[in-house]
Amino acid sequence: MSTAIVQAILLLAALLAVPVSATRAATVTVFAAASLKEAMDEQARQFEAQTGNKVTVSYAGSNALARHIEAGAPADVFISADLDWMDYLDQRRLLAPDTRVALLRNALVLIAPAASRIELRIAPGFALVAALGTGKLVMANPDSVPAGKYGKRALEKLRVWSSVERQLARTENVRAALALVSRGEAPLGIVYRTDAIADKGVRIVDTFPADTLPPIIYPAAIVAGSRSPGARSLLEYLCSPAAAPTWEKHGFERAP
Repeated sequence: MSTAIVQAILLLAALLAVPVSATRAATVTVFAAASLKEAMDEQARQFEAQTGNKVTVSYAGSNALARHIEAGAPADVFISADLDWMDYLDQRRLLAPDTRVALLRNALVLIAPAASRIELRIAPGFALVAALGTGKLVMANPDSVPAGKYGKRALEKLRVWSSVERQLARTENVRAALALVSRGEAPLGIVYRTDAIADKGVRIVDTFPADTLPPIIYPAAIVAGSRSPGARSLLEYLCSPAAAPTWEKHGFERAP
């Protein structure tokens, strides 16, 4: 056997002995609620820098993302803006066992364009309709999107839902509602506190009292069909003390 052939065999054997993880980084696909965008983008960059893995994030309403996962979309990690849509997947056995965690908490706020002079204090029977005038109250679809569902619950508890319902402008997700108010196309909107922090085109008029709606919990889990070796390490990182300062910077609180 020639020296060249022997060298080729030895080189091939050496390549086969190298673990896949050492030659190719894992890619983790995350489906995340739209309200997580700035915070999750930053977390993804930090995780990539620490591990060499790649994180791809798709943002939309939690309801749309859950439906996509149900239809077989290739996701590794799902982060919902409420418990209902995580329960929806859990009941259909579409989550990897024992991976579901309560990740974050948020708050709900009433916003106006940054230049607006509207002043309101949220309380039972508050003058929301009068403040709107002929304008619209913008919020995510209260029939399906978590931010809209929370908003409807709060307005019902405050006894103003029936009077304002006809002036609603419904959007497909909370970021679409935020954009309409930021551009001055609506006088008021309901979004998460973290959304308002992320957009300098709006200001917070007031925060909905905690006793007017259920706790806003963001659960996270690995999707049952995930084949990414980096999915578990990403989820562990998002729950870790190392990730906490980034969540807090963007207005989130760690869930108990």
